[in-house]
Amino acid sequence: MTYLGAHLSSSGGFYKMGQAALVIGANTLQCFVRNPRGAKAKKIDPPDLARLRALMEEHGFGPIVAHAPYIMNPCSKDEGIRALAAEMMEGDLALMEHLPGNYYNFHPGSHVGQGVEAGCRQIANMLDRVVRPELQTTVLLETMAGKGSEIGGRFQELRTILDMASCSGRLGVCLDTCHVSDGGYDIGNDLDGVLEEFDKTVGLSRLKAVHVNDSMNPPGSRKDRHALIGQGTIGLEAIVRVLTHPALRGLPFLLETPTDDAGHGAEIAMLREAIGE
Repeated sequence: MTYLGAHLSSSGGFYKMGQAALVIGANTLQCFVRNPRGAKAKKIDPPDLARLRALMEEHGFGPIVAHAPYIMNPCSKDEGIRALAAEMMEGDLALMEHLPGNYYNFHPGSHVGQGVEAGCRQIANMLDRVVRPELQTTVLLETMAGKGSEIGGRFQELRTILDMASCSGRLGVCLDTCHVSDGGYDIGNDLDGVLEEFDKTVGLSRLKAVHVNDSMNPPGSRKDRHALIGQGTIGLEAIVRVLTHPALRGLPFLLETPTDDAGHGAEIAMLREAIGE
């Protein structure tokens, strides 16, 4: 069975979010654990998180992914913004310790003119500050579209962060199909080639999750605009190849398409039919 889910709201509590995943036919999920565009954190509720763990075990969920807030920028020019990024990640990882064995994903950030090497060093420094050896959560760097001074638009940039970080053993990568396409990797027509390059540069053993999104833009646009599955430039057939590729078997596949829970449920049903499940 393929682990297929979507980004869901945790505003009503984590157990209710798990129930919502079942309603849409999901067996994994992604969520924010704090305000996605602010610093306010959710209060840690151990009984609620325990109920989610039990639900996941009962229904055979694959690993789930918590997503860092969009405002987090660990490679900002501003020392205060970098410190806030570390504080937010540290708090989020404390919550994730109540859901051991899962993933925490974040956008590497934008170096805003400092240069890629300096930005990668700042990201690695933050990770070494907050990712401790006893952590039961794997922290994932997300592949990005490379717009502006965004880090992560090239696989080599992620490799640089992994090499710089002393905590590298607790780190992985989340591949976003829209981002890599917009970043110039032709995942729609040459998935094998893209995965081969990822393996040579980063290592497929580092790949822990996949964001499944179509794109509104052609490869190389560097714009990062998600589209509904089958309604973008990547296309349904290419997305199905991603879901069924032997090198990606067993990973959680998570929809971040521009629709609501019902729409995600329809996409999950469509994809399961397309892959024969």
